[in-house]
Amino acid sequence: MFHVVIAKIVWKDMVNMKNSCVECKIGNFNIGGGELAIMAGPCSLESLELGMATAKTMKDLCAERGLFYIFKASFDKANRTSISSWRGPGLKKGLEWLAKIKEEMKIPVMTDIHEHWQAEEAGKVVDIIQIPAFLCRQTDLLAAAAMTGKVLNIKKAQFLSPQDMIHVVEKCREAGNGRVLLCERGTMMGYHQLVVDMRSLVTMRALGCPVVFDATHSVQKPGALGGASGGDRSMVLPLARAAAAVGIDALFVETHPDPDSAKSDGPNMIPLSNMGNFLNQVLAIHEARQK
Repeated sequence: MFHVVIAKIVWKDMVNMKNSCVECKIGNFNIGGGELAIMAGPCSLESLELGMATAKTMKDLCAERGLFYIFKASFDKANRTSISSWRGPGLKKGLEWLAKIKEEMKIPVMTDIHEHWQAEEAGKVVDIIQIPAFLCRQTDLLAAAAMTGKVLNIKKAQFLSPQDMIHVVEKCREAGNGRVLLCERGTMMGYHQLVVDMRSLVTMRALGCPVVFDATHSVQKPGALGGASGGDRSMVLPLARAAAAVGIDALFVETHPDPDSAKSDGPNMIPLSNMGNFLNQVLAIHEARQK
């Protein structure tokens, strides 16, 4: 019955998408209110210096374009392909770095958690708690994150349909938190390949949540490099443009000054020096869609 209801949902006008969901307020900005938010940073917190420099550059680029900016980086990459891969500085040091970036740059910050016991500590620092795609069905993790009261950015699992994300949303609401963003990051299609069905953005927003498009993880090739995941960053911009044309509330993109030397997800990340042009193209489409 649920799938029949979802199938009947029709957006008459994507221009009116801001009226279709519960807005999630971060400071004075409402994600879901019609303006585009940018979530960007290196995949992993490799160092405080790298995080601070990336945040400064992205903050300036977004400010020049009137975009709301949220710094994103992980303190622990607990889902690496190989047990010997770089994981990050860990919870304590990572949250200290995020707190410094937040304070010095005067910007909101976001990070992901992998264990339910990490939620409370992360919630003391970050503005948005992210739930990784592989873990979006973990009830204890969702409940713990929801109980912090922070905005949640929940990535749709690579094996789930967008309709099935209603159960994820309901778990968070039952735990007392309806401030949920739903993030598309591709669906498995055969070995080492992800595809993006842009219809999922429409379907998930009809669940009453602002939608985020993860442009960089959508081009990932899980496990394609043997002991690490591969990717094709040349496809990030085309997919980001397509998502902006469909309609999104926030764009998630990982960036690094030198992606080829990054300790995590280098093949997918956009060089920091290219982000100005990247934002220009996405913003132009976002603004054209709203006219």
